[in-house]
Amino acid sequence: MSMPSHTENQEHHDANRGGSFESHSTTAGRGGRWSTKRIAVYALFVALTIVLSYVSIPIFPAAPFLKYDPSGIVVLVAGFAFGPLAAAVVGTLGFVPHIFSNPFGALIAIIVALALGLPAAFIYKRIRTRKGAVIGILVGSVAGLAAAILCNVIITPIYAHMSFQQVLGMIIPILLPFNLMKFAIHGVITFLIYKPISVLVNH
Repeated sequence: MSMPSHTENQEHHDANRGGSFESHSTTAGRGGRWSTKRIAVYALFVALTIVLSYVSIPIFPAAPFLKYDPSGIVVLVAGFAFGPLAAAVVGTLGFVPHIFSNPFGALIAIIVALALGLPAAFIYKRIRTRKGAVIGILVGSVAGLAAAILCNVIITPIYAHMSFQQVLGMIIPILLPFNLMKFAIHGVITFLIYKPISVLVNH
């Protein structure tokens, strides 16, 4: 029988303290901790999402017009650190500036961010271990992938001067592999950074 690792002990300790980052920092007492620190951190996550949403990195040579941006990572980390409400707030407000220049693209970004962040946050809220984080990331990625493809099929023909059939023809060779790469990058980076960031913003 192997002894549990230091990481596993720490995670179980975090879960048993009462036992999540969510309960640790939602209290409105302690000199208005919720109303000051929490709002400030939410604002920081939203601002970071806005900045990163303007990053455009081509990652799929077959479709260079599709660009990767890391904003979804911030939505995931916010959800892990503070729960589903944070994921919803960051995943919505983080893309509001795009409404003025690209309303349809902003709508798709918000829907995909919520589909990615909310399931992941709900699962991690219930299973606050690295295993829970992996499950949350995987489930959120599947939901985000489905939302991305569905939104492209329904919304893209409205504003991109493409027919419904043309968009359908892009699913297998372009939309599916691009979004798989996108959510894989989101997931790996989130898994590597979520724990130290969660500890940092909750202390």
